[in-house]
Amino acid sequence: MPPPEPMPGYGELLRRAFGSLVGAARGCEDCGWELARRTWAENAHLGWAEVLLCGICALGWTALRRACSRRLFRPLGEWCRLQPRDAAKMPESAWKFLFYSLSWSYGAFLLFCTEHRFFHEPAAAFRGWQRGMAVPRDIALAYLLQGSFYGHSLYATAYMDTWRKDSLVMLLHHVVALVLIAASYAFRYHNVGILVLFLHDINDVQLEFTKLNVYFKHRGGAFHRLNDALANAGCVAFSLSWFWFRLYWFPLKVLYTTCHCSLQAVPNIPFYFFFNALLLLLTLMNIYWFLYIVLFVAKVLLGQVQEVNDVREYDVAESRSAGIRNGLVKDKRL
Repeated sequence: MPPPEPMPGYGELLRRAFGSLVGAARGCEDCGWELARRTWAENAHLGWAEVLLCGICALGWTALRRACSRRLFRPLGEWCRLQPRDAAKMPESAWKFLFYSLSWSYGAFLLFCTEHRFFHEPAAAFRGWQRGMAVPRDIALAYLLQGSFYGHSLYATAYMDTWRKDSLVMLLHHVVALVLIAASYAFRYHNVGILVLFLHDINDVQLEFTKLNVYFKHRGGAFHRLNDALANAGCVAFSLSWFWFRLYWFPLKVLYTTCHCSLQAVPNIPFYFFFNALLLLLTLMNIYWFLYIVLFVAKVLLGQVQEVNDVREYDVAESRSAGIRNGLVKDKRL
């Protein structure tokens, strides 16, 4: 077995990834819809039973969220006497914090406690790839949970979540994520898919943890310093980990592997440009949201904000002009 390839730098990423993309484009003589159709028919393996199971689980997530909000999260907000605005938004963050904590923990278990060692050696994700190869059950379970949750999230973002300035981008993100999950499963690129999910879920855990502490620091008519301190610590951890996981590790571990190493392991790998285009789009969205983080930090340094809040949310004046009810949720109906 060859020794693990060291993680490249940004310069090597750009040079080798760009070189591999250009070389693959030049070597593609009959690229087009006909080739895509034929490649899909020959290499994609996704049954209707699997699609149906994912859809049923997506409905299950939606029903479970409604039940948890009605029976657990809202009564908890009333018992803690949260402010009305915070009580309205707390169930969303509590639900997402619960799911992403479980999903990221399971992803960490797969990458660090099993034989799937793709975090330390991402290039190994494509070694031994074969069309229609069996997906390990532990990875298939992760795909089922994540795919069904993102299917649920499409509905939840439009009809259940607080409507924010980036909600349209969030819908695009969920579409890209769902397509990547389904297609990577169908083409048996599940090894690198698990790495992508692991590198992204940690930030959602920290974000929702921070927001929960923001909501709970004003409760029962008093200010709670512990929740304020946890919110500030969570904000710092979220900002640092966003850059480290999504803008450092993700390009150097995932994009380098999918753009360059995949061709070294599997020449003429199916749907090479399709998957890399979606991953590059995901990178651009990560940069877009990182600008929100930079904006918040700049406002703190300039003294424009005195406490942690979500700069993506509408204020009162903006909510009236944008048609947002009470600055909380859009008046949406299915």
